[in-house]
Amino acid sequence: MSLTKLSTIFMGGEQSTHISISDKVISSFAAFFTILILVKEIEYMSLGLSLNHLIVASMGATTFLVFVAPHSPMAQPWPIIGGHIVSSAIGVGCSLWLDNVPVSAAMAVSLSVFAMYWLRCLHPPGTATTLTAIFGGAEIQALEWQFCYEIVAINVITILAMALVMNYLIPNRRYPWLHSHHPHHEKFSQTNKQYYPQLKEEDFAWAKSKADGFVDINEEELIDLYEFAIEHALKQKRVSVDD
Repeated sequence: MSLTKLSTIFMGGEQSTHISISDKVISSFAAFFTILILVKEIEYMSLGLSLNHLIVASMGATTFLVFVAPHSPMAQPWPIIGGHIVSSAIGVGCSLWLDNVPVSAAMAVSLSVFAMYWLRCLHPPGTATTLTAIFGGAEIQALEWQFCYEIVAINVITILAMALVMNYLIPNRRYPWLHSHHPHHEKFSQTNKQYYPQLKEEDFAWAKSKADGFVDINEEELIDLYEFAIEHALKQKRVSVDD
C-alpha cells in the first residue's frame, strides 16, 4: 500500500487544503471569542457551582462545528438546541432511573442518537452532553432536571447567539443555512449549457437517500459544487458538447 493511500486512510487526505489561511484564522478567533464570552458570562451569573460544572465540555465541539462547518446540517440552530437539550434530558432520566452506571451511559447515548434522528436534530456533541449528565459528578446529578433547563440551556443559547453574530460578521458565511445557493448559482443557471445534465435539488436528495448513512451536506451545496466542477472541467477542456 502506497504512502499516499495510507495518508488518506489515517489522516483523512488533504481535507483542509482548499481553506484559506484567513478563513482558518478567522474561524479560530471566532471560537476563542465565543468561549471567552461563555466563560465570562457564567462567571458573572455565578449560579453557586464551580466553572467546571457550569461549562458543558461538549460546547467546545459545538463551537467547532458552527465556525469550521457553519453550512453543515448538523451545525444549524435546531440541531444545536434539540441535540443538546433532548440529549441532556435523556441523560438525566437514565441517571435517575437506572442504577447500573455502564448500562445507564450506554442507554443514554443510544436513546439520544435515536431521538436526534427522530426529531431531525442530529448534533454529535449532544451525545457528549448526555454523558455529562451521568458522569458529571455529584453536583451535576444533584441538579437533576435543572441541569437541562439551566446549565445546558445557558450554554446552548450563548453559543448559538455568538454563532449567529460572528458568522454574520464573517464574509461569505451564510448562517443559519436557509436553503439558499451560492451567489454563483444564478449566474451559472443563466448560461445556456445544454450538454450536461440539468440536475436539481430533488435529484441530489434522491441520491443522498441511496447513500449508506447520513451525508453531512445539503442539496443546495451539492448542486453548487457540481456547477463549480462543471466550470472547472470546461476550463480544463474536459467537457465538450459531444459528452
